[in-house]
Amino acid sequence: MSNAKADSEIILANLSGSDRPGVTAALMGILSEYDVRVLDISQAMVHENLALGILLKIPAANGSAAVLKDLLFEAHKLDLRVRFQPVSHAEYQQWVKGERQSAYVLTLLGRRVTAAQIARIATVTTQHGLNIEDIVRLSARSPLHDETGASRACLELKLRGEPADADAMKAAFLSISQQMDIDISFQQDNFYRRNRRLVVFDMDSTLIHQEVIDELAREAGAGESVAAITEAAMRGELDFSESLRQRVACLAGLDAAVLERVAQRLTLTEGAERLIKTLQVLGYQTAVISGGFDYFGQHLQKRLGIDTVYANQLEIIDGQLTGQVSGQIIDGQRKAELLSHLAEIQNIELAQVIAVGDGANDLPMLGMAGLGIAFHAKPLVQENARQAISTIGLDGVLYLMGMNDAENPH
Repeated sequence: MSNAKADSEIILANLSGSDRPGVTAALMGILSEYDVRVLDISQAMVHENLALGILLKIPAANGSAAVLKDLLFEAHKLDLRVRFQPVSHAEYQQWVKGERQSAYVLTLLGRRVTAAQIARIATVTTQHGLNIEDIVRLSARSPLHDETGASRACLELKLRGEPADADAMKAAFLSISQQMDIDISFQQDNFYRRNRRLVVFDMDSTLIHQEVIDELAREAGAGESVAAITEAAMRGELDFSESLRQRVACLAGLDAAVLERVAQRLTLTEGAERLIKTLQVLGYQTAVISGGFDYFGQHLQKRLGIDTVYANQLEIIDGQLTGQVSGQIIDGQRKAELLSHLAEIQNIELAQVIAVGDGANDLPMLGMAGLGIAFHAKPLVQENARQAISTIGLDGVLYLMGMNDAENPH
């Protein structure tokens, strides 16, 4: 260790000022003349102003004084402010050891981001033993005034450490989300997070705004009673399979031609089309696993180009609905089984699957997937799902995957 100390010096150079082409090339050109090794480098730009940090290992034979003098002179020419900080070898070794700690990603998303929101989140992470290493904006640059009310804002925080109490931290984040109208996602930053392959969606109130069974019930004149059963089932107050049988029984005698009429008035949730198109461009497989009905799932499949659809089948005889469901009912447990089946067919790990849903019957598949997201869900579902999106559209899923708006063609 004594030889290493004698052979080199470690200096942290922090530079800031207006960005311009050629800054990095000019600075590295100076350092290359002295055979300087770059141990670490990071650059960020905010409103055309850069902040550049370079951790340098300077051979003792070259002397740090000459290197820093030339670097300072070059920075002055570039109109950059510069500050040098010596780093001991012991401090550097301790920093290297810190990289062995677990890495996490916290994603903050909503219609806007405020200092108050970041302050609350940073306080919680610090209290639970996590250190913020990096902050990146994933959303596009925000206009000063949003006339549509459909703006999106997202920051991604890279964290290191081990949460002191993961459950207490999640509860704190959930409280902040509810109080400050934002979503907070906390994930381990591992190999699987960057290598998802399959995205599975619930249909009703997830890909589309409507609950189709309620739309059909209105056509059959049983709208209010069926809607009440639907709400109770989605909140987890009723067994899904039994509630589905009760609701479908109210449709007995309904003309099957009504199905097409209902299908034509279904509307996609905000961001659904953009999300699906982006996933397709990037080569992801997409699937619908729904406790709704296959007629409408296939309608969406044609409209959006979804790869696979699993949903319940309404029994139709002589052009009329019988009030029965054909085959096995797709309830919560069956959803999880079908998700596992799709992963097995595609020869991928469950950790590489993303599942999105809103109801209590989605919880089994949300829990099984590597990334399970409750989308504009009931409180019971939000509390039990690992991640939730409640403030923006379905394309917010892209942020939880680490995707940047600037790189998204859609």
